[in-house]
Amino acid sequence: MDFGLSEPQVELRASAIEFARSELGGRLEQRDLDCAFSREDWQKCARFGVQGMAVPEAYGGRGKDLMSNFLMMEGLGYGCRDNGLTFALNAQFVGVVTTLLEAGDEAQKQRYLRGVCDGSLIGAHAMTEPEAGSDAFSLTTRFERVADGYVLNGHKCFITLAPTADFFLVFATDAPELGHWGVSLFVVDRETPGLETTGAQSKMGLRTTPMGELRLQNCQVGEEALIGEEGSGAAIFNAGQDMERAAILASQIGAMDYQLERAIEYARSREQFGQPIGNFQSVSNRIAEMKVRLEASRLLAYKAVWSIVQREPSTMNAAIANYVLAESFVQSSLDAIMIHGGRGYLTEHGVERDLRDAVGGPLYGGTSDIQRNIIARQLGL
Repeated sequence: MDFGLSEPQVELRASAIEFARSELGGRLEQRDLDCAFSREDWQKCARFGVQGMAVPEAYGGRGKDLMSNFLMMEGLGYGCRDNGLTFALNAQFVGVVTTLLEAGDEAQKQRYLRGVCDGSLIGAHAMTEPEAGSDAFSLTTRFERVADGYVLNGHKCFITLAPTADFFLVFATDAPELGHWGVSLFVVDRETPGLETTGAQSKMGLRTTPMGELRLQNCQVGEEALIGEEGSGAAIFNAGQDMERAAILASQIGAMDYQLERAIEYARSREQFGQPIGNFQSVSNRIAEMKVRLEASRLLAYKAVWSIVQREPSTMNAAIANYVLAESFVQSSLDAIMIHGGRGYLTEHGVERDLRDAVGGPLYGGTSDIQRNIIARQLGL
């Protein structure tokens, strides 16, 4: 197992850092306050090739591999302080792009992936419902076959990018009593009659990523909207779960790296009792623990991505990586605030925003409790 990065991969991550520093995150403090998504930054990312990094050139992408995509997101996380934007980009890849690549037909790929790659289209992955979160396949959104297509009725919630998305990947069932056997997947354009979304919901962190609800009321789509076959929705969803768990937090590795460097710089420059606070063991130990968490998270994430690329069993690796990274970012963000003291608590310094953004990590992509359950099942428990 070789986690050494090639020279092009190292250059790719470096270029992502430089791009993010120079082009992204303008007016972040105000946008965070306003829960405002920057479509301008989204389109800048598209021009740089972010959304199309792992999309084949035939559909408008750059045709790079999964690890290159991961490193791109890691670099953006380091160079861009807008964790909401980088999370949205991660979600677009693991929820929308990979689903279309793996399960979409040629017409669906041509129609939607090209727009995603050039930034003219934003997609949203719509699975979660008010009573179907961790128990995803207890969903109640229904589809009914009609003469020339399907009619959808239901309610989705906690949908990343819903308020601004141009199309939705909607999971629905025609037989709730069958559980996952009755689930199918449809792509639904925003302008389809019967589809409505709420405005962006205010939340604790990742406030620059819009999240909202999706309602479908006698929403009729054509037969071409079905992705895969009827009844294949659960298989499509499950096939993407390892990818989601392994890659959706990629940018947080970069954010943790930047966070650590900033904490070290502050501990060297801030003096109390006639010496830098980094000389005090209580401070230096926090920084040491931040470093350990960063390196452990990075290695576990790389291993998870490697196992997916190699088509090795990856469920255990992905769950471990997601769990450790999510929990580590929360704890390191707390440590960063403690190291910065009162300054870390003030919004103007940007330190506290990482903590608010990090708290979402143990919730999305499967909660930390779910990740532990997956790990336990993989161990035969």
